[in-house]
Amino acid sequence: MLRALRSRNYRLFFAGQLVSLIGNWMTVVTNSWLVYEMTGSEFWLGVSAFVSQFPTFIFAPFAGVFVDRWRLRRLLVATQAVAMIQSFALASLAITGHLNLTYLILLNLIQGFVKSFDMPARQAFVVQMLDDRRDLPGAIALNSLMINGARMIGPAIAGVLLATVGAATCYFVDGFSYIAVILALLAMRVTLPALRKNHPPVLESVKEGFRVSFGFAPIRTVLLLLMLVSLAGVPYMVLMPIFAKDILHGGPRLLGLLTCAVGLGALVGGLYLANRKSVVGISRALTFAAAMFGVAISVFGLSTNVYLSLAVLPIGGMCMIIQMAGSNTLLQTLAEDHQRGRVMAMFGMCFMGTVPIGSLLCGLLANRIGAPLTLVCGGVTCIIGAALFWRQRPKIRDQVYEIYQRRGILPAVAQGMRNASAATSRV
Repeated sequence: MLRALRSRNYRLFFAGQLVSLIGNWMTVVTNSWLVYEMTGSEFWLGVSAFVSQFPTFIFAPFAGVFVDRWRLRRLLVATQAVAMIQSFALASLAITGHLNLTYLILLNLIQGFVKSFDMPARQAFVVQMLDDRRDLPGAIALNSLMINGARMIGPAIAGVLLATVGAATCYFVDGFSYIAVILALLAMRVTLPALRKNHPPVLESVKEGFRVSFGFAPIRTVLLLLMLVSLAGVPYMVLMPIFAKDILHGGPRLLGLLTCAVGLGALVGGLYLANRKSVVGISRALTFAAAMFGVAISVFGLSTNVYLSLAVLPIGGMCMIIQMAGSNTLLQTLAEDHQRGRVMAMFGMCFMGTVPIGSLLCGLLANRIGAPLTLVCGGVTCIIGAALFWRQRPKIRDQVYEIYQRRGILPAVAQGMRNASAATSRV
C-alpha cells in the first residue's frame, strides 16, 4: 500500500492534499448546516448540493478534453487558487454578517465549476507523480484513504467550531488549507510528457471520450453502476442535517459526528482496497459494496436511535468508498494514456455529476414522503443496480483479461488473471 509514497512528488501531493481536504470537508458540513438553519427546508438542502456539483455533469466531458491537452500541474494550481478565493469570500461574508442563501448558492456554483476541471486533472495527474506505474493501484487507494481520513477529521472539527466560534472560522481554515496543496504542487519535480501538437476539434474529442467510455462494455458497465449508486444512494448525505436535528434531536456537533462516522467507515474501505494485491476480483467487490451500501442507508433511514445510526453509517461509508475507488482503479487500468483525462472526466460526470441530480430529487422526494422513506427508496435502487451488474460480469471478464494481457499492466494482475479460468468469477 505504501509503495506509492516512495515517489517524492506523490508524497508532496499526499501531504498537501490531506490538509486541503480537511478544510474542504469543514466547508461542506458548514454549508449544509447553514442552509438548513436558514431555510428549515429539505428542498433547499437539495438545491444547495445540486448547484455545487451539477457543473461537473455539464462541463466534465469538455474538461476531460482540455485535461488531455494541458499541463496538469498548472491546471491544478489554478483550480486550487480559485477554490481558495471562493472559501475566503464565504469567510468574509460570514464574518460581516452578509452571508445569505443567495450568496451560498452562487459561491457553491462557482466551486462546482472549478471541480469539473479539478477532478479529472487530479485523477490523471496521479500517473505523472509516480516513479513506477506499478504503484498506481496503491496510489489510488491512498487517495481514497486521504479523502476519507479528511472526511472523518474535517466534519468533527467543523461541528465543534460551528457550535463554539461560528461558520466564518470554518471558512477561513478552509481557505488557508489550500495554500498547502498549492505549495506542494509548486515544489514537485515532474517529468512532463510530450503534448500532442495537432488536436482534433473539441467537439470531436468530446465525442471520442463518450465513444471510448460508453462504447466499450467493461468501462460502460462500471460507469453505469457508479452512476446509479451516485444518483440514488450517495445523496443521502444531503439529508444528514435533517436526521441530526429533527430525527435524532441533536445539533451541529451530532451532524459532525454522523459525518465523521461515514468517514471512519470509508477509511476502513480505503485500507481494504490499498491492501489488495491486484485488481483481480475487484468487480465482485464492487457488486457486494453497492448492495451493502443500499442496505446500510436503508437501515440508517429507518433508525431513530443515535447509537444505531452511528453503528450503521461506517458500513455505508466503507461500501461507498469501495464502490467509488474500486471503479476508479478499474477505469485507470483500462484507459489508454492519451485518453485517460477524458475517461476520468466521464468518471467524474457519472460520480460527482449525477450526485447533484440525485440530491435535488432527494430533496423533492423528502418533502413529499419524508427523509426516512426517501433513503429506503435509494437503498433499494442500489441493491437492484448491484444485481444487474452481477449479471453483466461474465460478459466483460474476458475483455478485461485480454487488455491486461496485451498491455502488461501490473504483471501480477495479468498473471493472476492468466491463472483464472474463464469459468471463475475472479475478474
